Amino acid sequence: MNTTGPASPTHEAPPAVSFAQALRFWFWLGCVSFGGPAAQIALMHEELVVRRRWISEQRYLHALNYCMLLPGPEAQQLATYTGWLMHGTRGGMAAGVLFVLPSLLLLLVLSAAYVAWGQHPWGQALLWGLKPAVTALVLHAAHRLALRTLKARWLWAVTVLSLLGMLWGLPFPWILAGAAAWGYFMAKPAVPAPGPPETKPTHTWLDDAAPAPAHTLFSRARLLRALGLGLGVWAGSLGLIALVFGPQHTLTDMGVFFTQAALVTFGGAYAVLPYVTQAAVTEFGWLTAAQMMDGLALGESTPGPLIMVVTFVGFLGGHSQALWGHPLLGGIVAALVVTWFTFLPSFVFILAGGPLVESTRHMPALNGPLLAIHAAVIGVILHLAGVFARQTWLPGGWHMLPDGGALLLTVLAGWLLIKKHIGVFQLLGLCTALGLVWQWLV
Repeated sequence: MNTTGPASPTHEAPPAVSFAQALRFWFWLGCVSFGGPAAQIALMHEELVVRRRWISEQRYLHALNYCMLLPGPEAQQLATYTGWLMHGTRGGMAAGVLFVLPSLLLLLVLSAAYVAWGQHPWGQALLWGLKPAVTALVLHAAHRLALRTLKARWLWAVTVLSLLGMLWGLPFPWILAGAAAWGYFMAKPAVPAPGPPETKPTHTWLDDAAPAPAHTLFSRARLLRALGLGLGVWAGSLGLIALVFGPQHTLTDMGVFFTQAALVTFGGAYAVLPYVTQAAVTEFGWLTAAQMMDGLALGESTPGPLIMVVTFVGFLGGHSQALWGHPLLGGIVAALVVTWFTFLPSFVFILAGGPLVESTRHMPALNGPLLAIHAAVIGVILHLAGVFARQTWLPGGWHMLPDGGALLLTVLAGWLLIKKHIGVFQLLGLCTALGLVWQWLV
């Protein structure tokens, strides 16, 4: 694998990247991609564009812009798109799978450990320190998205109305649909989504001027075939679960719900989490709000996309069902089912839509709705932060005194994130240590 630094613009392009090289890279990326989607996108830019020069700046930004328009985890979709661009369907599937595989395996282990030892006093002490960090991370996500999105008064209004809609219990898809419609009529000339910093032109393997690979050429027959195959795989897998376990079984409900969540949640993991939390906690009862916070803390501590927290949701929901009398088996199967239906639409979007995107460089009509959706997502994230804050600061309910230590730790974590730009992994470690000390003192 090429490990040299960025080449001079006068140097020749690097040699073609073999599929084996790409496999090693995508697995390595899945193991080290901590810090959420922004950090993962920046890391991919540094490795693919600057360091290895496998793909040009413009191709990377074009892929990023498309992935940001899609519902679902944009960093995983960007990895899938880039893998597809380099090596076709097998490359896209390999990149997308390897990007999430280390996180999936780690979360299965951590979920099992949580079920076994999460209620132990020491386990509770560890989680006590993590909950303020999670609350601060959610607030920081809203702050970061607001800085890059809320450039007009009407976008602020969308955020406020979105927050009120969540408080009133409006369904999440309705809020997004209303925001998109408003954005279509209100938007001014497009404000491009921020991407990685531009670099000086260099010769790359997949250069802007290079002939388009055959698999990237658009054809209607190929699009319909890819969509049909994706729909068939989804229907077949969901039908098999319903046939084996019954249409009213928890696994069937999970397959349906997480497919819907993958299709309607724009704006990354922090946008889908409120929707998942509302349904998993209130509607289905798969876990409690406090357990959802614990799962988010575990998800933040693993590499890969943050949306992998749904694996934890599935594990706890399946563990309580004790599939064929085995709670652990039920948790593992449910976690795999949830992960499958969460990411399957992303693969279909990329593998079916990639050739169309490569042939269509601009989509200005989508900028207004996209901005409005991002503004609405800020309100949704703020609502989630409120839910987590109540669980953290008022664990005994509104009639009890607030937990002063948790409140102070949340403020400290927020200050470290916003003012000191501390990394997520460092923040979680610091809050865990401070939480243990606090619990020992009190």
